[in-house]
Amino acid sequence: MADVAANNASHPNETPKNVFDFGTFVGDLIVEEDTSSDDISLEGLQLELEECKNDDVVANILSKGIKLREYTKGVENNLRQVELDSIQDYIKESDNLVSLHDQIRDCDSILSQMETLLSGFQAEIGSISSDIKILQEKSMDMGLKLKNRKVAESKLAKFVEDIIVPPRMVDIIVDGEVNDEYMRTLDILSKKLKFVEVDPMVKASKALKDVQPELEKLMQKAVSKVFDFIVQKLQALRKPKTNIQILQQNVLLKYKYVISFLKEHSKEVYSEVRAAYIDTMNKVLSAHFRAYIQALEKLQLDIATSNDLIGVETRSTSLFSRGREPLKNRSAVFALGERLNVLKEIDQPALIPHIAEASSLKYPYEVLFRSLHKLLMDTATSEYLFCDEFFGEESIFYDIFAGPFAVIDEHFNSILPNCYDAIGLMLMIRIIHQHQLIMSRRRIPCLDSYLDKVNISLWPRFKMVFDMHLSSLRNANVKLLWEDDIHPHYVMRRYAEFTASLIHLNVEYGDGQLELNMERLRMAVDDLLMKLAKLFSKPKLQIVFLINNYDMTIAVLKEAGPEGGKFQLHFEELLKSNTGLFVEELLVEHFSDLIKFVKTRASEDPNASSERPITIAEVEPLVKDFASRWKAAIELMHKDVITSFSNFLCGMEILRAALTQLLLYYTRLSDCIKRINGGTALNKDLVSISSIMYEIRKYSRTF
Repeated sequence: MADVAANNASHPNETPKNVFDFGTFVGDLIVEEDTSSDDISLEGLQLELEECKNDDVVANILSKGIKLREYTKGVENNLRQVELDSIQDYIKESDNLVSLHDQIRDCDSILSQMETLLSGFQAEIGSISSDIKILQEKSMDMGLKLKNRKVAESKLAKFVEDIIVPPRMVDIIVDGEVNDEYMRTLDILSKKLKFVEVDPMVKASKALKDVQPELEKLMQKAVSKVFDFIVQKLQALRKPKTNIQILQQNVLLKYKYVISFLKEHSKEVYSEVRAAYIDTMNKVLSAHFRAYIQALEKLQLDIATSNDLIGVETRSTSLFSRGREPLKNRSAVFALGERLNVLKEIDQPALIPHIAEASSLKYPYEVLFRSLHKLLMDTATSEYLFCDEFFGEESIFYDIFAGPFAVIDEHFNSILPNCYDAIGLMLMIRIIHQHQLIMSRRRIPCLDSYLDKVNISLWPRFKMVFDMHLSSLRNANVKLLWEDDIHPHYVMRRYAEFTASLIHLNVEYGDGQLELNMERLRMAVDDLLMKLAKLFSKPKLQIVFLINNYDMTIAVLKEAGPEGGKFQLHFEELLKSNTGLFVEELLVEHFSDLIKFVKTRASEDPNASSERPITIAEVEPLVKDFASRWKAAIELMHKDVITSFSNFLCGMEILRAALTQLLLYYTRLSDCIKRINGGTALNKDLVSISSIMYEIRKYSRTF
């Protein structure tokens, strides 16, 4: 390649070979003729030459201007030189190659020995694998046997443990005291007894024949011992001043397992214990309630008798002198007053009789009723929960409380027929309702039937007493009740207070039947009041009497709160209508001619043709009469109102209404005079409207 480059450089004048000339590089090709040349085909040569042009190596060589023949010779020389160099290197490394050959031969020998050795190991390992498999099978067999033996040992140990009677257990059952350890031992004994009774295989075992008599003896001894123990504890309940709840919670409940043991293993003895507890608690609680009721009876304040009715004449008995007392006297027979507090204190503790007696306090029966039933609820709740936890039987409660219920019923049946206090009866009905709610919140159903029974007995009694009040109004002797007094009648005051009390007690309950009865009572008192009013000789006095009674009734109903409802509205309408009548009566009394003229003639037209036209001579006396005495007449009206009406504010309202009506009458008279021919001549005698207004305002300022 270098020679070619040099050769090119030595002929600079030659034309550069920019055009590819294949013949130049290949040289002259001498093609020898061959007799067989006709058989040689040169087809495809040009194609192969074209492909060589695309070869990178050939293209690189041609690009340098080297002939292929020369390039081939250079390559062959290089290969020959490399071959010679390689032979020399081989000759130099011949000793190492011999040594390497020897080492390879030695390794081959060693590997042959290793192969023999490993073949022996392989055979031995196969033998060991067979032995291991045999050992594995033996191990599994031994493991299964061991597992079965452990199961058998466990069951046998459990059997022995369940059936054996340790000496320590015998000592505790026979000689030990009944305590926590004793109950744990009882539990163990119970499990052994159950084990013997339940498992049929145990019953067939020979070991049971030795142990069973001992278990039976222990069971009998345990039953006898715990029976004596429980009976002893029950006797403590009978001791005076014993706090039953504390003894139950702190002592008996600690030994409730004893009851379970008896229930499972000696039903007869359990029944005896159960009966002993029922008998003990029945007598103890009955005695407690009897003593408590006797103490409460000393605190009772009698409120009403059979004569204490709305329509009864007050002079026949001194009891209803309270009917004339002020409306706010809360000791009144028919007023609710502070008696309502018994509902506000519904869940307060029961009364302690000796403390109340020491303070010389007396209470209406509903207070004692609430206190008695509060004690009953608390005692019943405690006993019900105890029986459920100690005996696991709720039915025991009803057997125990049969006695206390009988004691309370006996007391209540003696009180109820002699109770004529309708307000007290309604309070007791509401108390029972509240107590039912309390027991419901406690989720204790044990008093449901008892409280229902009491409620059912209270309603008929209340209805009977209420009907007595109603009859007293319907059958009242009007002549005996009538008093020549226009102020509120004591019968109406009783009615108002009684109605207000019942309305207040019915607010949260909406008892339609009670409202219907109260409506009947209202109709009866309306009739009686009208009969009493008619006994007054003058219509004006009749009206004043009615107004005073209606006003007083409304005032009392308002004290019951906004719940007065339709009853208050009824009396307000009556008050309004009678106020209008009184105003007319009052004005007619002082200005009869003026009012008569205004009503009959003032609306006529003086200029119209009529048989008798209005003249100055007809109205002049009216004008002069009014001008001469109108202030004095108003003063007389004021005094009349002050003396007639019990309620000052009501009287002033009536006076203002009367003066307003007088102003209207006089205004109509003045208008009529203005329409009369020559009426201006009377202007000097007419009282100005502003003067009358000023006088009215003067009286208005007094209230």
